Amino acid sequence: MANGAGILDSEVVIVGGGPFGLMLAIELGRRNVNTLLYDAKNGTAYNPQANATQARTMEYFRRLGIANEIRALGMPADYPTDIAYFTRYGHHELGRFELPASGKANALVRSNQGSWTASEAPHRISQKFVEPVLRRVAETYDPVTINFGWRMTKFKEGARGISAIFEQPETGVIHNIDAAYLIGADGARSIVRKQLGYSLQGEYGEERHFFGGRMYAVYLRCPEFYEVVGKQPAWMNWTFNDNRRALMAAVDGKGEFAFHTQLRSDEDESTITDERAADLFREACGMTIDCDVLSHMGWTAGHSLVADHFVSDRVIIGGDAAHLFTPAGGLGYNTAVEDAVNLGWKLAAVLKGQGGHGLIESYEFERRKVALRNTGYASGFADSVGNFIPEDNLEDSTETGELLRTAAGEYLVEHAKREFNIPGITFGARYDGSPVLPKTDEALPLDQANFYQASGIPGGRPPHWWLAADDSLFDHFGVEWTLLSFDEEREAKATILEEATRREIAVLDLVLKSHDIRQLYGAGMVLIRPDQIIGWRGSDCANPVELWQLLMGQPVSC
Repeated sequence: MANGAGILDSEVVIVGGGPFGLMLAIELGRRNVNTLLYDAKNGTAYNPQANATQARTMEYFRRLGIANEIRALGMPADYPTDIAYFTRYGHHELGRFELPASGKANALVRSNQGSWTASEAPHRISQKFVEPVLRRVAETYDPVTINFGWRMTKFKEGARGISAIFEQPETGVIHNIDAAYLIGADGARSIVRKQLGYSLQGEYGEERHFFGGRMYAVYLRCPEFYEVVGKQPAWMNWTFNDNRRALMAAVDGKGEFAFHTQLRSDEDESTITDERAADLFREACGMTIDCDVLSHMGWTAGHSLVADHFVSDRVIIGGDAAHLFTPAGGLGYNTAVEDAVNLGWKLAAVLKGQGGHGLIESYEFERRKVALRNTGYASGFADSVGNFIPEDNLEDSTETGELLRTAAGEYLVEHAKREFNIPGITFGARYDGSPVLPKTDEALPLDQANFYQASGIPGGRPPHWWLAADDSLFDHFGVEWTLLSFDEEREAKATILEEATRREIAVLDLVLKSHDIRQLYGAGMVLIRPDQIIGWRGSDCANPVELWQLLMGQPVSC
Protein backbone atom coordinates (compact mmCIF):
# COMPACT_ATOMS: atom_id res chain seq x y z
CA MET A 1 0.00 0.00 0.00
CA ALA A 2 1.10 3.57 -0.52
CA ASN A 3 3.11 5.03 2.38
CA GLY A 4 3.69 8.40 0.77
CA ALA A 5 4.74 9.79 -2.60
CA GLY A 6 6.66 7.08 -4.38
CA ILE A 7 7.11 5.00 -1.20
CA LEU A 8 5.56 1.54 -1.01
CA ASP A 9 5.40 -1.11 1.69
CA SER A 10 5.14 -4.82 1.00
CA GLU A 11 5.86 -8.08 2.75
CA VAL A 12 7.84 -9.43 -0.22
CA VAL A 13 9.37 -7.76 -3.26
CA ILE A 14 10.44 -9.98 -6.16
CA VAL A 15 13.06 -8.78 -8.62
CA GLY A 16 12.38 -10.60 -11.89
CA GLY A 17 9.30 -11.84 -13.74
CA GLY A 18 10.42 -15.12 -15.30
CA PRO A 19 9.07 -18.55 -14.30
CA PHE A 20 10.60 -18.46 -10.81
CA GLY A 21 9.43 -14.93 -10.03
CA LEU A 22 5.92 -15.36 -11.44
CA MET A 23 5.38 -18.76 -9.81
CA LEU A 24 6.58 -17.40 -6.49
CA ALA A 25 4.16 -14.47 -6.80
CA ILE A 26 1.36 -17.01 -7.28
CA GLU A 27 2.43 -19.12 -4.31
CA LEU A 28 2.53 -16.01 -2.11
CA GLY A 29 -0.64 -14.48 -3.50
CA ARG A 30 -2.72 -17.58 -2.85
CA ARG A 31 -1.52 -17.38 0.76
CA ASN A 32 -2.53 -13.72 1.05
CA VAL A 33 1.02 -12.34 1.25
CA ASN A 34 1.43 -8.77 0.00
CA THR A 35 3.82 -9.08 -2.93
CA LEU A 36 5.35 -6.62 -5.40
CA LEU A 37 7.08 -7.98 -8.51
CA TYR A 38 9.30 -5.84 -10.74
CA ASP A 39 10.95 -6.82 -14.03
CA ALA A 40 13.15 -4.68 -16.26
CA LYS A 41 11.64 -6.15 -19.43
CA ASN A 42 8.50 -4.63 -20.90
CA GLY A 43 6.63 -7.94 -20.77
CA THR A 44 6.93 -11.68 -20.63
CA ALA A 45 9.33 -13.59 -22.89
CA TYR A 46 9.15 -13.14 -26.66
CA ASN A 47 11.87 -15.57 -27.69
CA PRO A 48 11.19 -19.30 -27.33
CA GLN A 49 13.22 -21.01 -24.64
CA ALA A 50 12.78 -23.87 -22.17
CA ASN A 51 10.70 -25.91 -24.59
CA ALA A 52 9.68 -28.73 -22.23
CA THR A 53 7.46 -28.61 -19.15
CA GLN A 54 8.19 -31.72 -17.12
CA ALA A 55 5.47 -33.82 -15.51
CA ARG A 56 6.28 -32.61 -11.99
CA THR A 57 5.86 -29.00 -13.10
CA MET A 58 2.58 -29.95 -14.79
CA GLU A 59 1.45 -31.47 -11.47
CA TYR A 60 2.06 -28.10 -9.83
CA PHE A 61 0.13 -26.40 -12.62
CA ARG A 62 -2.69 -28.90 -12.08
CA ARG A 63 -3.06 -27.90 -8.44
CA LEU A 64 -3.39 -24.28 -9.60
CA GLY A 65 -6.13 -25.33 -12.02
CA ILE A 66 -4.18 -24.31 -15.14
CA ALA A 67 -2.80 -27.64 -16.43
CA ASN A 68 -5.46 -27.96 -19.12
CA GLU A 69 -4.92 -24.36 -20.22
CA ILE A 70 -1.18 -24.94 -20.48
CA ARG A 71 -1.73 -28.20 -22.34
CA ALA A 72 -3.95 -26.40 -24.88
CA LEU A 73 -1.04 -24.08 -25.69
CA GLY A 74 2.26 -24.95 -27.32
CA MET A 75 2.29 -28.06 -29.48
CA PRO A 76 -1.07 -29.16 -30.94
CA ALA A 77 -2.60 -32.28 -29.41
CA ASP A 78 -1.83 -34.42 -32.47
CA TYR A 79 1.68 -33.12 -33.17
CA PRO A 80 4.43 -35.77 -32.84
CA THR A 81 6.88 -35.15 -30.02
CA ASP A 82 9.58 -37.35 -31.57
CA ILE A 83 13.30 -36.69 -31.19
CA ALA A 84 14.79 -36.98 -34.71
CA TYR A 85 18.41 -36.92 -35.86
CA PHE A 86 19.68 -36.05 -39.35
CA THR A 87 23.00 -35.44 -41.04
CA ARG A 88 21.24 -32.33 -42.31
CA TYR A 89 17.51 -31.74 -42.26
CA GLY A 90 17.16 -32.19 -46.01
CA HIS A 91 19.55 -35.14 -46.25
CA HIS A 92 19.81 -38.42 -44.31
CA GLU A 93 17.65 -39.25 -41.30
CA LEU A 94 19.90 -41.08 -38.84
CA GLY A 95 17.32 -42.20 -36.30
CA ARG A 96 14.22 -41.23 -34.38
CA PHE A 97 13.01 -41.76 -30.82
CA GLU A 98 9.23 -41.82 -31.09
CA LEU A 99 7.21 -40.25 -28.30
CA PRO A 100 3.43 -39.76 -27.99
CA ALA A 101 1.70 -36.60 -29.09
CA SER A 102 0.25 -34.43 -26.35
CA GLY A 103 -3.25 -35.76 -26.94
CA LYS A 104 -2.09 -39.29 -26.16
CA ALA A 105 0.51 -38.62 -23.48
CA ASN A 106 -1.93 -38.00 -20.66
CA ALA A 107 -3.73 -41.27 -21.32
CA LEU A 108 -0.44 -43.11 -20.90
CA VAL A 109 0.03 -41.91 -17.31
CA ARG A 110 -3.47 -43.04 -16.31
CA SER A 111 -2.06 -46.13 -14.65
CA ASN A 112 -1.05 -47.08 -11.14
CA GLN A 113 1.91 -49.03 -12.48
CA GLY A 114 5.40 -48.11 -13.64
CA SER A 115 7.71 -45.11 -13.38
CA TRP A 116 5.38 -42.65 -15.07
CA THR A 117 2.32 -42.85 -12.83
CA ALA A 118 1.52 -39.17 -12.28
CA SER A 119 -1.38 -36.77 -12.22
CA GLU A 120 -0.01 -35.12 -15.38
CA ALA A 121 2.22 -36.09 -18.31
CA PRO A 122 5.00 -33.81 -19.57
CA HIS A 123 4.08 -31.23 -22.18
CA ARG A 124 6.13 -29.76 -25.01
CA ILE A 125 5.54 -26.04 -24.72
CA SER A 126 7.82 -23.04 -24.96
CA GLN A 127 8.29 -20.88 -21.90
CA LYS A 128 7.04 -17.93 -23.97
CA PHE A 129 3.53 -19.43 -23.84
CA VAL A 130 3.72 -20.40 -20.16
CA GLU A 131 4.80 -17.03 -18.79
CA PRO A 132 1.68 -15.05 -19.86
CA VAL A 133 -0.51 -17.65 -18.14
CA LEU A 134 1.52 -17.41 -14.94
CA ARG A 135 1.37 -13.63 -15.09
CA ARG A 136 -2.40 -13.64 -15.52
CA VAL A 137 -2.85 -16.06 -12.62
CA ALA A 138 -0.58 -14.00 -10.37
CA GLU A 139 -2.56 -10.86 -11.16
CA THR A 140 -5.81 -12.52 -10.04
CA TYR A 141 -4.61 -12.34 -6.42
CA ASP A 142 -5.37 -9.01 -4.77
CA PRO A 143 -2.18 -8.96 -2.67
CA VAL A 144 0.03 -9.26 -5.80
CA THR A 145 1.07 -6.35 -8.03
CA ILE A 146 3.06 -7.09 -11.20
CA ASN A 147 5.22 -4.30 -12.67
CA PHE A 148 7.05 -4.84 -15.97
CA GLY A 149 9.32 -2.14 -17.36
CA TRP A 150 10.92 -1.29 -14.01
CA ARG A 151 14.57 -1.84 -13.10
CA MET A 152 16.05 -2.04 -9.62
CA THR A 153 18.84 0.50 -9.09
CA LYS A 154 19.87 -0.53 -5.57
CA PHE A 155 18.79 -2.37 -2.45
CA LYS A 156 19.89 -2.49 1.18
CA GLU A 157 19.39 -5.29 3.66
CA GLY A 158 18.71 -4.52 7.31
CA ALA A 159 18.04 -6.57 10.42
CA ARG A 160 14.27 -6.29 10.07
CA GLY A 161 13.80 -5.96 6.34
CA ILE A 162 15.05 -4.50 3.10
CA SER A 163 14.77 -1.25 1.21
CA ALA A 164 15.04 -1.06 -2.56
CA ILE A 165 14.72 1.53 -5.29
CA PHE A 166 13.07 0.83 -8.64
CA GLU A 167 12.95 3.15 -11.63
CA GLN A 168 10.66 3.17 -14.65
CA PRO A 169 13.07 4.38 -17.37
CA GLU A 170 10.32 5.50 -19.76
CA THR A 171 8.84 7.95 -17.25
CA GLY A 172 11.59 8.46 -14.69
CA VAL A 173 9.16 7.53 -11.89
CA ILE A 174 10.86 6.11 -8.81
CA HIS A 175 9.47 3.58 -6.32
CA ASN A 176 11.13 3.35 -2.92
CA ILE A 177 10.23 -0.04 -1.46
CA ASP A 178 10.32 -1.22 2.14
CA ALA A 179 9.68 -4.93 2.54
CA ALA A 180 10.35 -7.82 4.88
CA TYR A 181 12.06 -9.90 2.17
CA LEU A 182 13.62 -9.32 -1.24
CA ILE A 183 13.78 -12.19 -3.73
CA GLY A 184 16.39 -12.23 -6.49
CA ALA A 185 14.60 -13.77 -9.47
CA ASP A 186 16.65 -11.68 -11.88
CA GLY A 187 18.29 -14.36 -13.97
CA ALA A 188 21.78 -15.43 -14.92
CA ARG A 189 23.34 -11.96 -14.55
CA SER A 190 21.55 -11.42 -11.24
CA ILE A 191 22.25 -8.04 -9.68
CA VAL A 192 20.93 -9.39 -6.40
CA ARG A 193 23.33 -12.35 -6.36
CA LYS A 194 26.27 -10.11 -7.25
CA GLN A 195 25.49 -7.53 -4.56
CA LEU A 196 25.24 -10.32 -1.97
CA GLY A 197 28.70 -11.45 -3.05
CA TYR A 198 27.54 -14.96 -3.86
CA SER A 199 29.44 -16.78 -6.59
CA LEU A 200 28.44 -19.40 -9.12
CA GLN A 201 30.47 -22.57 -8.75
CA GLY A 202 31.01 -25.37 -11.26
CA GLU A 203 31.69 -25.52 -15.00
CA TYR A 204 31.35 -22.34 -17.09
CA GLY A 205 31.07 -22.61 -20.85
CA GLU A 206 32.69 -26.04 -21.05
CA GLU A 207 33.93 -26.63 -24.59
CA ARG A 208 32.37 -29.47 -26.57
CA HIS A 209 31.99 -30.27 -30.26
CA PHE A 210 28.35 -29.31 -29.67
CA PHE A 211 26.50 -27.80 -26.71
CA GLY A 212 29.65 -26.11 -25.40
CA GLY A 213 30.91 -22.55 -25.74
CA ARG A 214 29.31 -20.01 -28.03
CA MET A 215 25.98 -20.96 -29.58
CA TYR A 216 23.63 -18.96 -31.76
CA ALA A 217 19.84 -18.93 -31.45
CA VAL A 218 17.51 -18.10 -34.33
CA TYR A 219 13.76 -17.80 -33.82
CA LEU A 220 12.28 -18.34 -37.27
CA ARG A 221 9.10 -19.10 -39.17
CA CYS A 222 9.18 -21.74 -41.92
CA PRO A 223 5.69 -23.23 -42.45
CA GLU A 224 6.86 -25.35 -45.40
CA PHE A 225 9.84 -26.86 -43.59
CA TYR A 226 8.76 -30.50 -43.42
CA GLU A 227 7.27 -30.42 -46.89
CA VAL A 228 10.49 -29.05 -48.39
CA VAL A 229 12.92 -31.33 -46.52
CA GLY A 230 10.66 -34.34 -47.05
CA LYS A 231 10.72 -35.63 -43.46
CA GLN A 232 8.07 -36.53 -40.90
CA PRO A 233 7.46 -33.86 -38.26
CA ALA A 234 9.24 -34.10 -34.91
CA TRP A 235 9.29 -31.91 -31.83
CA MET A 236 13.09 -31.82 -31.58
CA ASN A 237 15.18 -31.96 -34.76
CA TRP A 238 18.96 -32.39 -34.56
CA THR A 239 21.69 -32.24 -37.18
CA PHE A 240 24.87 -34.27 -36.84
CA ASN A 241 27.72 -33.30 -39.15
CA ASP A 242 31.15 -31.79 -38.91
CA ASN A 243 30.44 -28.14 -39.69
CA ARG A 244 26.83 -27.18 -38.85
CA ARG A 245 25.58 -29.07 -35.85
CA ALA A 246 22.26 -27.80 -34.59
CA LEU A 247 19.07 -28.56 -32.75
CA MET A 248 15.69 -27.12 -33.65
CA ALA A 249 12.56 -27.35 -31.52
CA ALA A 250 9.09 -26.90 -32.98
CA VAL A 251 7.52 -23.98 -31.12
CA ASP A 252 3.86 -23.89 -32.14
CA GLY A 253 3.47 -26.87 -34.49
CA LYS A 254 2.48 -24.44 -37.24
CA GLY A 255 5.85 -23.47 -38.63
CA GLU A 256 7.68 -21.57 -35.88
CA PHE A 257 10.98 -23.06 -34.71
CA ALA A 258 13.72 -22.33 -32.18
CA PHE A 259 16.97 -23.09 -34.00
CA HIS A 260 20.31 -23.32 -32.15
CA THR A 261 23.68 -23.98 -33.73
CA GLN A 262 27.24 -24.21 -32.49
CA LEU A 263 29.37 -21.33 -33.70
CA ARG A 264 32.72 -22.25 -35.19
CA SER A 265 35.89 -20.50 -34.05
CA ASP A 266 35.97 -18.49 -37.29
CA GLU A 267 32.40 -17.16 -36.88
CA ASP A 268 31.90 -13.74 -35.29
CA GLU A 269 28.43 -13.45 -33.81
CA SER A 270 28.60 -9.64 -33.81
CA THR A 271 28.51 -9.70 -37.61
CA ILE A 272 25.49 -12.00 -37.95
CA THR A 273 22.68 -10.20 -39.79
CA ASP A 274 19.13 -11.42 -40.38
CA GLU A 275 20.24 -12.90 -43.70
CA ARG A 276 23.28 -14.62 -42.20
CA ALA A 277 21.06 -16.03 -39.44
CA ALA A 278 18.81 -17.49 -42.15
CA ASP A 279 21.90 -18.94 -43.86
CA LEU A 280 22.91 -20.75 -40.66
CA PHE A 281 19.52 -22.47 -40.78
CA ARG A 282 19.90 -23.26 -44.50
CA GLU A 283 23.32 -24.79 -43.89
CA ALA A 284 21.76 -27.12 -41.36
CA CYS A 285 19.07 -27.99 -43.91
CA GLY A 286 21.66 -28.66 -46.62
CA MET A 287 19.42 -26.97 -49.16
CA THR A 288 17.88 -23.64 -50.10
CA ILE A 289 14.73 -22.97 -48.12
CA ASP A 290 12.78 -19.78 -47.41
CA CYS A 291 12.27 -18.63 -43.84
CA ASP A 292 11.41 -15.51 -41.88
CA VAL A 293 13.86 -14.65 -39.11
CA LEU A 294 11.93 -13.31 -36.12
CA SER A 295 14.91 -12.75 -33.82
CA HIS A 296 18.46 -13.98 -33.31
CA MET A 297 21.14 -13.75 -30.62
CA GLY A 298 24.21 -15.48 -29.23
CA TRP A 299 24.40 -17.42 -25.98
CA THR A 300 26.85 -19.65 -24.13
CA ALA A 301 26.36 -23.38 -23.59
CA GLY A 302 28.35 -25.62 -21.29
CA HIS A 303 27.23 -24.16 -17.96
CA SER A 304 26.83 -26.34 -14.90
CA LEU A 305 26.76 -23.69 -12.19
CA VAL A 306 25.18 -23.40 -8.75
CA ALA A 307 25.50 -20.45 -6.35
CA ASP A 308 27.45 -21.07 -3.15
CA HIS A 309 24.54 -19.62 -1.15
CA PHE A 310 20.85 -19.00 -1.81
CA VAL A 311 19.84 -17.21 1.40
CA SER A 312 21.06 -14.14 3.23
CA ASP A 313 19.00 -13.02 6.24
CA ARG A 314 16.35 -11.06 4.34
CA VAL A 315 17.44 -11.62 0.73
CA ILE A 316 16.93 -14.88 -1.16
CA ILE A 317 17.75 -15.97 -4.71
CA GLY A 318 16.29 -18.67 -6.94
CA GLY A 319 15.83 -19.75 -10.54
CA ASP A 320 18.60 -18.77 -12.97
CA ALA A 321 20.00 -16.37 -10.36
CA ALA A 322 20.90 -19.43 -8.29
CA HIS A 323 21.70 -22.08 -10.91
CA LEU A 324 22.58 -22.19 -14.61
CA PHE A 325 22.18 -25.18 -16.91
CA THR A 326 23.14 -26.23 -20.38
CA PRO A 327 19.57 -26.95 -21.54
CA ALA A 328 20.10 -30.69 -22.10
CA GLY A 329 17.22 -32.53 -20.47
CA GLY A 330 15.13 -29.36 -20.17
CA LEU A 331 15.82 -29.04 -16.44
CA GLY A 332 16.53 -25.34 -15.86
CA TYR A 333 13.04 -23.83 -16.03
CA ASN A 334 11.49 -26.81 -14.27
CA THR A 335 14.00 -26.56 -11.44
CA ALA A 336 13.14 -22.86 -11.13
CA VAL A 337 9.41 -23.59 -10.79
CA GLU A 338 10.13 -26.08 -8.01
CA ASP A 339 12.30 -23.45 -6.28
CA ALA A 340 9.26 -21.18 -6.13
CA VAL A 341 6.91 -23.88 -4.86
CA ASN A 342 9.41 -24.77 -2.12
CA LEU A 343 10.02 -21.18 -1.06
CA GLY A 344 6.50 -19.79 -1.29
CA TRP A 345 4.86 -21.64 1.58
CA LYS A 346 7.93 -21.23 3.78
CA LEU A 347 8.03 -17.45 3.34
CA ALA A 348 4.30 -17.23 4.03
CA ALA A 349 4.59 -19.36 7.17
CA VAL A 350 7.42 -17.23 8.55
CA LEU A 351 5.59 -13.98 7.78
CA LYS A 352 2.49 -15.33 9.56
CA GLY A 353 4.54 -16.30 12.62
CA GLN A 354 3.97 -20.02 12.11
CA GLY A 355 7.56 -20.88 11.19
CA GLY A 356 11.02 -19.92 12.35
CA HIS A 357 13.91 -18.62 10.26
CA GLY A 358 15.13 -22.20 10.05
CA LEU A 359 12.33 -22.77 7.58
CA ILE A 360 13.86 -20.16 5.24
CA GLU A 361 17.31 -21.66 5.76
CA SER A 362 15.94 -25.06 4.77
CA TYR A 363 15.10 -23.61 1.34
CA GLU A 364 18.81 -23.18 0.66
CA PHE A 365 19.66 -26.71 1.83
CA GLU A 366 16.87 -28.38 -0.09
CA ARG A 367 16.97 -26.47 -3.34
CA ARG A 368 20.75 -26.18 -3.57
CA LYS A 369 20.96 -29.95 -3.15
CA VAL A 370 18.53 -30.44 -6.04
CA ALA A 371 20.27 -27.80 -8.17
CA LEU A 372 23.58 -29.63 -7.84
CA ARG A 373 21.84 -32.89 -8.72
CA ASN A 374 20.00 -31.50 -11.72
CA THR A 375 22.90 -29.51 -13.17
CA GLY A 376 24.94 -32.70 -12.91
CA TYR A 377 22.36 -34.65 -14.88
CA ALA A 378 22.12 -31.91 -17.52
CA SER A 379 25.90 -31.78 -17.87
CA GLY A 380 26.02 -35.54 -18.35
CA PHE A 381 23.42 -35.39 -21.12
CA ALA A 382 25.32 -32.54 -22.81
CA ASP A 383 28.53 -34.54 -22.66
CA SER A 384 26.81 -37.59 -24.11
CA VAL A 385 25.58 -35.79 -27.21
CA GLY A 386 28.08 -32.94 -27.45
CA ASN A 387 31.22 -35.05 -27.20
CA PHE A 388 29.95 -37.58 -29.75
CA ILE A 389 31.84 -36.39 -32.82
CA PRO A 390 30.89 -37.15 -36.45
CA GLU A 391 33.27 -39.47 -38.25
CA ASP A 392 34.92 -38.42 -41.50
CA ASN A 393 32.89 -39.56 -44.53
CA LEU A 394 29.64 -39.65 -42.50
CA GLU A 395 27.80 -37.68 -45.19
CA ASP A 396 29.32 -39.56 -48.13
CA SER A 397 27.01 -41.48 -50.48
CA THR A 398 29.13 -44.61 -50.12
CA GLU A 399 28.91 -47.92 -48.31
CA THR A 400 31.28 -46.55 -45.68
CA GLY A 401 29.09 -43.50 -45.26
CA GLU A 402 26.01 -45.70 -44.84
CA LEU A 403 27.71 -47.80 -42.15
CA LEU A 404 28.82 -44.67 -40.30
CA ARG A 405 25.31 -43.22 -40.44
CA THR A 406 23.80 -46.43 -39.09
CA ALA A 407 26.22 -46.48 -36.16
CA ALA A 408 25.66 -42.79 -35.44
CA GLY A 409 21.88 -43.22 -35.56
CA GLU A 410 21.99 -46.13 -33.11
CA TYR A 411 24.08 -44.12 -30.66
CA LEU A 412 21.94 -40.99 -30.92
CA VAL A 413 18.63 -42.82 -30.46
CA GLU A 414 20.01 -44.56 -27.37
CA HIS A 415 21.14 -41.18 -26.10
CA ALA A 416 17.64 -39.77 -26.71
CA LYS A 417 16.13 -42.57 -24.62
CA ARG A 418 18.42 -41.59 -21.75
CA GLU A 419 17.78 -37.84 -22.05
CA PHE A 420 14.09 -37.68 -22.89
CA ASN A 421 12.65 -40.55 -20.83
CA ILE A 422 13.59 -39.35 -17.36
CA PRO A 423 10.93 -40.16 -14.74
CA GLY A 424 13.66 -40.61 -12.14
CA ILE A 425 14.92 -37.05 -12.60
CA THR A 426 11.41 -35.66 -12.89
CA PHE A 427 9.98 -37.26 -9.75
CA GLY A 428 12.94 -38.57 -7.78
CA ALA A 429 14.56 -35.44 -6.28
CA ARG A 430 14.87 -35.77 -2.51
CA TYR A 431 15.63 -33.48 0.44
CA ASP A 432 17.25 -36.04 2.74
CA GLY A 433 19.27 -34.37 5.48
CA SER A 434 17.14 -31.23 5.46
CA PRO A 435 17.00 -29.50 8.88
CA VAL A 436 13.18 -29.50 8.73
CA LEU A 437 12.80 -33.24 8.11
CA PRO A 438 13.11 -36.16 10.53
CA LYS A 439 16.31 -38.15 10.30
CA THR A 440 16.06 -41.70 8.98
CA ASP A 441 18.30 -44.73 8.69
CA GLU A 442 16.01 -46.38 6.14
CA ALA A 443 17.44 -47.44 2.78
CA LEU A 444 16.68 -44.61 0.38
CA PRO A 445 15.50 -45.21 -3.20
CA LEU A 446 18.25 -45.09 -5.80
CA ASP A 447 18.53 -41.84 -7.76
CA GLN A 448 18.28 -43.03 -11.37
CA ALA A 449 17.55 -40.84 -14.38
CA ASN A 450 15.41 -43.31 -16.30
CA PHE A 451 13.58 -45.09 -13.50
CA TYR A 452 11.57 -43.69 -10.61
CA GLN A 453 10.94 -45.69 -7.47
CA ALA A 454 8.01 -44.32 -5.46
CA SER A 455 8.73 -44.08 -1.74
CA GLY A 456 6.90 -42.95 1.36
CA ILE A 457 10.12 -41.98 3.16
CA PRO A 458 9.95 -38.30 4.18
CA GLY A 459 11.84 -35.92 1.92
CA GLY A 460 10.49 -36.89 -1.49
CA ARG A 461 7.44 -36.58 -3.71
CA PRO A 462 4.44 -38.50 -2.36
CA PRO A 463 3.69 -41.68 -4.29
CA HIS A 464 0.94 -40.98 -6.80
CA TRP A 465 -2.25 -43.02 -7.16
CA TRP A 466 -5.28 -42.81 -9.41
CA LEU A 467 -8.44 -43.16 -7.30
CA ALA A 468 -10.65 -43.19 -10.39
CA ALA A 469 -10.63 -41.90 -13.95
CA ASP A 470 -9.09 -38.40 -13.85
CA ASP A 471 -9.30 -38.45 -10.03
CA SER A 472 -5.76 -38.15 -8.75
CA LEU A 473 -4.78 -38.63 -5.13
CA PHE A 474 -2.90 -35.34 -5.47
CA ASP A 475 -6.18 -33.56 -6.24
CA HIS A 476 -7.28 -34.32 -2.67
CA PHE A 477 -4.26 -32.76 -0.96
CA GLY A 478 -4.86 -29.42 0.74
CA VAL A 479 -3.43 -26.07 -0.27
CA GLU A 480 -1.39 -26.16 2.93
CA TRP A 481 -0.61 -29.30 4.95
CA THR A 482 -2.39 -32.62 4.54
CA LEU A 483 -2.56 -35.39 7.14
CA LEU A 484 -3.18 -38.52 5.13
CA SER A 485 -4.30 -41.52 7.18
CA PHE A 486 -5.46 -45.03 6.37
CA ASP A 487 -6.28 -46.73 9.65
CA GLU A 488 -8.88 -46.27 12.33
CA GLU A 489 -8.86 -43.03 14.28
CA ARG A 490 -5.79 -42.82 16.50
CA GLU A 491 -5.10 -40.65 19.53
CA ALA A 492 -1.80 -39.57 17.94
CA LYS A 493 -3.64 -38.23 14.93
CA ALA A 494 -5.86 -36.08 17.13
CA THR A 495 -2.87 -34.63 18.98
CA ILE A 496 -1.07 -33.76 15.71
CA LEU A 497 -4.15 -31.92 14.45
CA GLU A 498 -4.74 -30.20 17.80
CA GLU A 499 -1.17 -28.90 17.93
CA ALA A 500 -1.48 -27.63 14.34
CA THR A 501 -4.70 -25.81 15.25
CA ARG A 502 -2.99 -24.23 18.26
CA ARG A 503 -0.26 -22.96 15.92
CA GLU A 504 -2.85 -21.77 13.37
CA ILE A 505 -1.40 -24.13 10.76
CA ALA A 506 -4.03 -25.29 8.27
CA VAL A 507 -4.05 -29.09 7.95
CA LEU A 508 -6.49 -31.04 5.78
CA ASP A 509 -7.55 -34.29 7.43
CA LEU A 510 -7.63 -36.79 4.54
CA VAL A 511 -8.75 -40.35 5.33
CA LEU A 512 -8.50 -43.07 2.68
CA LYS A 513 -9.58 -46.68 3.14
CA SER A 514 -7.13 -48.13 0.66
CA HIS A 515 -4.77 -51.00 1.40
CA ASP A 516 -2.85 -50.38 -1.85
CA ILE A 517 -2.10 -46.73 -1.04
CA ARG A 518 -1.31 -47.64 2.57
CA GLN A 519 1.30 -50.09 1.29
CA LEU A 520 2.81 -47.41 -0.97
CA TYR A 521 3.21 -44.95 1.89
CA GLY A 522 4.37 -47.50 4.45
CA ALA A 523 2.71 -46.01 7.54
CA GLY A 524 -0.68 -45.33 9.03
CA MET A 525 -0.24 -41.55 8.97
CA VAL A 526 1.63 -39.26 6.57
CA LEU A 527 2.07 -35.49 6.70
CA ILE A 528 2.27 -33.92 3.24
CA ARG A 529 3.87 -30.47 3.12
CA PRO A 530 2.32 -27.59 1.15
CA ASP A 531 4.88 -28.19 -1.64
CA GLN A 532 3.61 -31.77 -1.96
CA ILE A 533 6.67 -33.30 -0.29
CA ILE A 534 6.38 -35.89 2.46
CA GLY A 535 7.30 -34.20 5.74
CA TRP A 536 6.71 -37.05 8.21
CA ARG A 537 5.17 -40.49 8.47
CA GLY A 538 4.46 -42.86 11.34
CA SER A 539 1.92 -44.88 13.22
CA ASP A 540 2.36 -42.94 16.45
CA CYS A 541 3.58 -39.52 17.53
CA ALA A 542 5.05 -39.25 21.01
CA ASN A 543 5.52 -35.48 20.96
CA PRO A 544 3.47 -33.44 18.44
CA VAL A 545 4.93 -30.18 19.79
CA GLU A 546 8.47 -31.22 18.84
CA LEU A 547 7.21 -32.59 15.53
CA TRP A 548 5.73 -29.28 14.45
CA GLN A 549 8.75 -27.37 15.77
CA LEU A 550 10.95 -29.50 13.53
CA LEU A 551 8.73 -29.23 10.46
CA MET A 552 8.31 -25.46 10.83
CA GLY A 553 11.98 -24.62 11.34
CA GLN A 554 11.81 -23.71 15.00
CA PRO A 555 14.25 -24.78 17.75
CA VAL A 556 13.15 -28.17 19.06
CA SER A 557 12.44 -28.28 22.81
CA CYS A 558 14.80 -30.41 24.85
